[in-house]
Amino acid sequence: MTALFELLLRMGDNTLILGHRLSEWCGHAPALEEDIALANISLDLIGQTQLWLGLAGEVEGKGRTADNLAYLRDAAEFRNALLVERPNGDFGATLMRQFLFDAWHCEQMKALAGSNEARVAEIAAKALKEATYHWERSSDLVVRLGDGTDESRRRMQAALDELWSYTGELFLDGPTDDALDEAGVAPPPSSLRPAWDAIVQPVLAEATLKAPESRFAHKGGRRGVHTEHLGYILAQMQFLQRAYPNSIW
Repeated sequence: MTALFELLLRMGDNTLILGHRLSEWCGHAPALEEDIALANISLDLIGQTQLWLGLAGEVEGKGRTADNLAYLRDAAEFRNALLVERPNGDFGATLMRQFLFDAWHCEQMKALAGSNEARVAEIAAKALKEATYHWERSSDLVVRLGDGTDESRRRMQAALDELWSYTGELFLDGPTDDALDEAGVAPPPSSLRPAWDAIVQPVLAEATLKAPESRFAHKGGRRGVHTEHLGYILAQMQFLQRAYPNSIW
């Protein structure tokens, strides 16, 4: 049960934090179409968060709701990958972060859609439809900007160089993954790497971008060891609930 709870936290925390990051672009994106698109993707991710963290609360059995888990945990209790808490940077950096995450998200949802845990499979199947759309959109934009002007290519390559070392954490196996694999709940994260590479590399090639050769991976998110950026996110995201406990609209 603890292993399943940890898995659900990982899924929900990833979508929660990335959804919040994307919401920061609302009213600030470089074009109205992008402003609306990023807001809609953010809403998709927050909707998925409600499902993952809602189920996590049920599995935990301590009466905590999705809102409790989102707004009343400190940074050390979050299990999201470091990639999703990275600052937005310019639009190229945001787009590259989304592209790298979307590729992983699609493969992860495909794997979980076959889970022996019926509720996990149900949520993953629903999320896969949205993740696929997100992936198609972000990969198309990466190609258009990577193979665009000299300036757009420079920015996209710089973003890829900066973010690449944060992708390895997505595929690191942890202490609970063997139990999840044996129970047929979820495959080990490392098993997703070949499929991720298979869809990421062709897009980068078409975009005339080159991934760094280093396999160094920043890590710690799954153990609750985060960058300073998560603290700032939570300070903003959790303020209302912490200042006015149990508030409702």
